[in-house]
Amino acid sequence: MLEYKVVEVTTVAEDILEEVLNEWTGKGWNFDGMQFAMRESSKRPSMAFVLFTRESDVKGSE
Repeated sequence: MLEYKVVEVTTVAEDILEEVLNEWTGKGWNFDGMQFAMRESSKRPSMAFVLFTRESDVKGSE
């Protein structure tokens, strides 16, 4: 069964994003994607959501 993890990042900076990616991939999660939340008044993202997946040992009922 596929398991999902979403990490909300409120400070969108290169070093912070690297830290999140290294932390969660080091825990066995696979990077799946990244989404940014934008503000109308700025070209810089105000938040990021980093998405991870991994296979779970728990078998779902079919």
